[in-house]
Amino acid sequence: QVQLVESGGGSVQAGGSLRLSCAASGLTNSNYHMGWFRQAPGKEREMVAIINTGGALTQYAGSVKGRFTISRDNAKNTLYLQMNSLKPEDAAMYYCAAAQAAWQLATAKADYWGQGTQVTVSS
Repeated sequence: QVQLVESGGGSVQAGGSLRLSCAASGLTNSNYHMGWFRQAPGKEREMVAIINTGGALTQYAGSVKGRFTISRDNAKNTLYLQMNSLKPEDAAMYYCAAAQAAWQLATAKADYWGQGTQVTVSS
């Protein structure tokens, strides 16, 4: 049984930083492309960042590029999202996801999803 569990969310002032973690069980992270998504109230879930199976290739949403960094530690079966220079518009529920094919993450059609961790940003 595959389970993805996010942690690290919280409340931070604009300009602050947070580091999200996603612990995976029931799968080997190296066999899956992974990503972070977020969803704010009344809005569609959007891709934040994607990382390939080996961790060498990454892709970011234009709104977070240069501020967020996605990484993975396959030995620990853990995905990370370092978020710096946070803005109020970054506030959302953040979800980690895993997929066998990269296109699944690009289109928000992951094989597995976590339950999410809340991020709030105050001005």
